[in-house]
Amino acid sequence: MERQYHLFDAKKYVLGRLSTEIAKILSGKNKVDYAPHIDGGDAVVVINAEKIVVTGNKETDKKYYSYSGYHGGLTEKTVKELRGDHPEEIIRRSVVGMLPKNKLGSQMQKRLFIYAGEEHEKKIDIMHE
Repeated sequence: MERQYHLFDAKKYVLGRLSTEIAKILSGKNKVDYAPHIDGGDAVVVINAEKIVVTGNKETDKKYYSYSGYHGGLTEKTVKELRGDHPEEIIRRSVVGMLPKNKLGSQMQKRLFIYAGEEHEKKIDIMHE
């Protein structure tokens, strides 16, 4: 199977709208020969992840949780804090939540490449404007 690369510029999209498009492409639902048990999706490259737009008060109210496994090891970060530390994680967590939670989903995640700035090193076949 020959896979194509799709390029998205995150500064033009709202987080949820971008994430659903990426999840469709990674799972192959945009192709005519889609089958849920076959990993037939394409690869996706996202640039400008630091400039992704969130609506409403999500910048300060939406929280991402991480648990270390130890007592008192629950940490939380807002979108604003995560944007400062790891802006790629905002998009990654949103897309991974929309993919299947099995081996196929793990394979799909490996084809998602997110970059905070304009620079990327992937060969692009399809540009999304």
